[in-house]
Amino acid sequence: MYFTSEQRLDDGVLEREFTLGEIPGTLWTPGSAAPAPLILMAHNNGLPKAQPRLVARARHTAASGYAVATIDAAGCGNRPRSAADERARAELRRAMQAGEPVDEIFESFIGPLVEQAAPEWQITLEALLALPEIGGPVGYSGWTALGIRLAAVEPRIAAAGFFAGGYVPLAQREEARQVTIPLLFLLQWDDEGNPRQRALDLFDGFGSKEKTLHANLGGHTGTPWFEVEDGDRFFGRHLK
Repeated sequence: MYFTSEQRLDDGVLEREFTLGEIPGTLWTPGSAAPAPLILMAHNNGLPKAQPRLVARARHTAASGYAVATIDAAGCGNRPRSAADERARAELRRAMQAGEPVDEIFESFIGPLVEQAAPEWQITLEALLALPEIGGPVGYSGWTALGIRLAAVEPRIAAAGFFAGGYVPLAQREEARQVTIPLLFLLQWDDEGNPRQRALDLFDGFGSKEKTLHANLGGHTGTPWFEVEDGDRFFGRHLK
């Protein structure tokens, strides 16, 4: 892992860009000297790590005493995509604009994206936990499909917060039964891009004995900011 830039923010959080092989990432660490618990933060469906909503959440969470890391995994952000990926993205946009069924397109697009991204997140986790300023334990926050895969295969993840969840590949819906860590599941009640009943069914299918559902009125990008603060309290119960 090589750090390529750093800046100290007004709230004392240190923001550093890094590369790990071909993987670009960002790490935020709090101003305190003690090793901090780590939260992996992933945006939905391969959007870039520099997406403003993710950066705002990451900075707030780091200021609350956590190390927070995000990456552009394979096929995500500005990483190269295959011709098949680009065709699937274009077909998805066209179908959604036309109001056509998108299940098969989502499956062909999101399924391979999760398969490619999960191993790179695990490689990144290994490198992050070797840093002296990070002490564990580890949480996950963000993209539901990827989070299910990581929670199912990565025993070092102790708690997770998932966003939306209406469109999740069949493989991850099956894996949800294997997820037994504490969960906080956020649902936007009027999310035009995530069918509500599917999200509720997914929540019901998780194997966790401790799982909490927060539902708020509004569309996909309308999650209230207080959910970020509630998320910090959730992780505080399980990571500190």
